[in-house]
Amino acid sequence: MDMQNVIYAVAVLFIMGIVFAILLGVAAKVFAVEVDERIPLVRECLPGANCGGCGFPGCDGLAAAIVEGRAPVNGCPVGGAAAAEKIAKVLGVEVAAGDRQVAHVYCNGGCNAKDKANYEGLQDCNAAMRVASGPKACSFGCMGLGSCVKACAFDAIHIVDGVAKVDTDKCVACGKCVSTCPKKIINLVSEVKKVHVNCVNKDKGPEVMKVCSNGCIGCKMCEKTCKFDAIHVVDGVAKIDYDKCKNCKMCTKVCPKGCIEPVPTEEEKAKFKEMQAKQAAAAKAKAEAAKQAAEAKADRSSAPCAG
Repeated sequence: MDMQNVIYAVAVLFIMGIVFAILLGVAAKVFAVEVDERIPLVRECLPGANCGGCGFPGCDGLAAAIVEGRAPVNGCPVGGAAAAEKIAKVLGVEVAAGDRQVAHVYCNGGCNAKDKANYEGLQDCNAAMRVASGPKACSFGCMGLGSCVKACAFDAIHIVDGVAKVDTDKCVACGKCVSTCPKKIINLVSEVKKVHVNCVNKDKGPEVMKVCSNGCIGCKMCEKTCKFDAIHVVDGVAKIDYDKCKNCKMCTKVCPKGCIEPVPTEEEKAKFKEMQAKQAAAAKAKAEAAKQAAEAKADRSSAPCAG
């Protein structure tokens, strides 16, 4: 009798198992969420950094967004052109070519910027901002406490001479340093653009000079020198229109404060001044010749006609 009970119990469990399996199978089909088969294929093309630089929750989120059309094929800053090319093949589309983006820090204050206080608190820019907007006398510039350095997962930004500097060879344009900086002086720019005004101080010249020896004083020398209308002083500080900038670097050579990158050497400055002197002399000679020609013409027109 006991054996029969055991067999009966096993049989009941076996039958219940089959019934539940069938029910689960039916439920799985009824409530199944269809997943586009292209999503895992796109995911395989991504580097797996899960840095969030694309604006989505990791590589899985970006893969789904790309397939659904909510993100561009080249939406991964880490994978770059190589990943975009692979994804384009999976989706059967073309990827638009574009310049590589890199982060740039618009400040060259650092050791040249004066301190207004000896900050001994938490070595974090956001924490220091809560203490009278930071320890630097310039309220616009880099504090040099390295929050951007900690945020970068690619070792592409470091504090050098008191100011953040980007290693463009390592930068993947993930944007973490951009969003981390409380001063908002880090932006993503095209790598082919080499000229940058490394100052965002909007104060007037005398006030800027009090807090930083390298700050833009709004003198407009750069504006007057540029032949492409690519740089203008706006709100007291020079700004470059990168759509017009030709990387000629003429503005860098006339900046009296050396705040336009690349900062020219003394030899380059001397050659530039020599060139300016020659141009001025040529313009003066041309003007003098034109004046003499005009005077000669006037003399001829006023002379009496031969009878």
